[in-house]
Amino acid sequence: QVQLVESGGGLVQTGGSLRLSCAVSGRTFSNYVMGWFRQAPGKEREFVASIIWSGTVIQYADSVKGRFTISRDTAKNTVYLQMNSLKPEDTAVYYCATRRLQITKYDYWGQGTQVTVSS
Repeated sequence: QVQLVESGGGLVQTGGSLRLSCAVSGRTFSNYVMGWFRQAPGKEREFVASIIWSGTVIQYADSVKGRFTISRDTAKNTVYLQMNSLKPEDTAVYYCATRRLQITKYDYWGQGTQVTVSS
């Protein structure tokens, strides 16, 4: 059974930083993709960043390029999202998710962690 548990959310001022963590169990093979998504109130969930578990391919949404960094620690089975230069528009519930490399649909999701950026 695959389980994803996010942590690290909170309240931060504009320009501040947060690091989100996603502890993964049940899926630790190199041909899986780990992704971060977010959903703001009244908006659809949107892609933020993804990384192949082997670390070979990393992608970011244009809105976070240069500010957010996705990484993973294979020894700890944990994926991170380092968020710098945070803006009020980054306020959202952030979700960690995973999918098989060959499939576009993410099939397992975490419970989400709230990130609030005050102006």
